[in-house]
Amino acid sequence: MHKLSLHHLTMLDAHPLQLVDAAHAGGFDYYGLRVVAPSTADTIIDVAHNDVLMRELAARMEATGVRLLDIEAIWLYAGTRIEDLLPALEAGYRLGAKHVLAVGNDDDRARLIDNFSALCEAAARFEMTVGLELITYCPVGTLDDALALISASRQPNARILIDTLQVFRSGASVEDIGNVEARFIEYIQICDGPRASPASVEGRRTEARTARLLPGEGELPLRELLAKLPADLTLAVEAPTRELRDLPFDQQARTIMERMRHFLA
Repeated sequence: MHKLSLHHLTMLDAHPLQLVDAAHAGGFDYYGLRVVAPSTADTIIDVAHNDVLMRELAARMEATGVRLLDIEAIWLYAGTRIEDLLPALEAGYRLGAKHVLAVGNDDDRARLIDNFSALCEAAARFEMTVGLELITYCPVGTLDDALALISASRQPNARILIDTLQVFRSGASVEDIGNVEARFIEYIQICDGPRASPASVEGRRTEARTARLLPGEGELPLRELLAKLPADLTLAVEAPTRELRDLPFDQQARTIMERMRHFLA
């Protein structure tokens, strides 16, 4: 049976404590937490440098039983300094996360390999794996790109993070994903969408950030994909939708869980 995680992007406006409460209200096993801003244009609640908030999060998780699955979102740019990310990795470790999500957004492949390798080495010190997510509007934009970078890094804790929207928008098939070595896929991010991809980069970016669908409500071959993957694989629901965004966070989480149960049934 799949365990389910509520991904932070699904309700990005939620304060970290609200996110834990929403995950609990919805009956999720886990939640995912944004502890690094993907870009300078993004703002987040700074968990990594706030000991009081980390203690509050730990207490809230203890009280609810909801655990932290992963932290995000480390976008590797030309100017990324891995040492600057150590507080975020330590915060993830202190809160019990086992995975950190990374995106390759550097056109210099040699530098990107070096930074990804260094990130993996740093994460290993905090007992975390690093999931590399392919994104169609970034330099690492296909399944082959991501697997090649993971191979080149030669890091034992390097993994691939399958986001169902991004991977199908990249042109990968169910068979392509099913052929990935099982050890590289520890969990996936799941959502749905129309079969046809937006034509423009900006369209794909907008879809990914604000206009996904919940599993079973679109046309992506999600059931076929899950049939190729382990039956107990954890599914992180990453589905920011226009339909739910105005509802209270707890109600959003309950609605998402209800529809996930219907989809998985």
